[in-house]
Amino acid sequence: MRIHTKIMLLIVSLVSSVAIIIASIFAYLETRDIYETLGDKALSTAVHIANSETVIAAYTDDNPSLVLQAYAERFREETGAEFVVIGNDKGIRLAHPDYWKIGQAMVGGDNDPALKEGESYISRAEGTRENRYEEKLRFVLKMEKSSALFQLVFLIQDVHAAIWQRIGLLGIITLVIVSVAAIGSLQLSRSIRKDMYGLEPFQIAGMYDERQATLAAIREGVIAVDADALITTLNDSAKKLLGISGDVIGKPIDKIIEGTQIQKVLSEKKAEYNRELTMRGRVYIVNREPIMRNEHVRGAVCTFRDKTEMIEMANTLSDIKKYSDDLRAQNHEFTNKLYAISGYLHLGFYEKAERYIEEETTRHDEQGQVLTTSIKDATVQAILMGKAGRASELKVTLRVDPTSHLDTLPNHMGSSQIISILGNVIDNALEAALVNEVPQVSVFITDIGDDVVFEVSDNGAGLPTDFLDVTKRGFSTKGRSRGFGLSIVEELVSHFEGWFEHHSLPEGGSLFSIYLPKTLRGESDD
Repeated sequence: MRIHTKIMLLIVSLVSSVAIIIASIFAYLETRDIYETLGDKALSTAVHIANSETVIAAYTDDNPSLVLQAYAERFREETGAEFVVIGNDKGIRLAHPDYWKIGQAMVGGDNDPALKEGESYISRAEGTRENRYEEKLRFVLKMEKSSALFQLVFLIQDVHAAIWQRIGLLGIITLVIVSVAAIGSLQLSRSIRKDMYGLEPFQIAGMYDERQATLAAIREGVIAVDADALITTLNDSAKKLLGISGDVIGKPIDKIIEGTQIQKVLSEKKAEYNRELTMRGRVYIVNREPIMRNEHVRGAVCTFRDKTEMIEMANTLSDIKKYSDDLRAQNHEFTNKLYAISGYLHLGFYEKAERYIEEETTRHDEQGQVLTTSIKDATVQAILMGKAGRASELKVTLRVDPTSHLDTLPNHMGSSQIISILGNVIDNALEAALVNEVPQVSVFITDIGDDVVFEVSDNGAGLPTDFLDVTKRGFSTKGRSRGFGLSIVEELVSHFEGWFEHHSLPEGGSLFSIYLPKTLRGESDD
């Protein structure tokens, strides 16, 4: 059932119930009032007539009906009764609309209380008059002073007609009230539905469940506040990124998180995107959006990401792209060699072609044997193969130490991180070796012991003697906008709880050593 139908039925039912109860009470009071009014009017008129000297004197006449018949008609007109009967203290009719019944005993069967005990009362009776069946309401009154007995007879249908006349007006009023309530409830339901953007409660419940699931799935921190900057929404990622614990819903955001600048968005009504913001000592990329309705600010939403994680992700993507470029270079170099062999054969230099093939095969077999027999990890194999192609393109000899040994890397060392670490170090060595007439780079890898060790050496110019920290972010001997690779290496090595060493070699060139523990401290404790 739709919301507007429910609201309409509820309000109409409630108003109708109240109106019916009130109408019933009013009808009961009206009925009682009519009976009391008729009785009071009959009694006062009867007392007035009975105390009349003429009526009192008529009771002593030989023919009292001559006087009392006129008074009975007057009594009937004043009270509005169907007819009036006047009798004496013996129950004999002295006045009656049917003159032939005068002198006969009064009927009704309930005159004794009035005749014997002098009571006045109301009774219902059935009878016929002029061959017509009638249900009557009788007022029986006994006057002490004149010893007169009055019977005022009203037809029940006439009394009911008077009652229904009053109740009918009440029914019309009740119907109008219910109609107004129905129209009002319809307008109210439409207004509520409009405020809910035309959605039904079950749709809102479904959207709420979807909202909760969405907030839980989003890795970005999400905070929403109302117009008073009180927190209304805070997802788990926001709690984790900002180190918030406990329930903070309904609390001022400035008291929970300093520096969000969300008040600025609420006051200026302008969104802000990709702004750097320092909160709790960390740098975040923040988006802030005001929640508007009818040009009024209802609140604001703030999403944020850790900038460090974003940089690491961007660098990882860059390293993977570089790795792809290295493989492309290797493919290009291999194509060039095929063209060279094809040229030798086309020109008839078969011996040169054979010798060239033997040289390349020997060199490839040496490196391939080391990679396939000593290096078992597929990621490291792929990195070295890619860098071999890059080295060949740069005319640098890249050699993997045949004493190297590496099984599969531990699970906590992800492929993307190893690509960044080993790839950046080899890239720096390749570029450093280019200053030598015979550039060479050597790679040694071992996992014997508790650590995985990567050593990369080159025969370049070595490190400057006054150099303090080659891993400082932005340091480079190759110009501006460079020098971030080794900084990333150091950050990733620290992430794996390892360490990074570097120094110049006596014979020239430099050596970079990386040590990565096979087991993290938290895992070893377990």
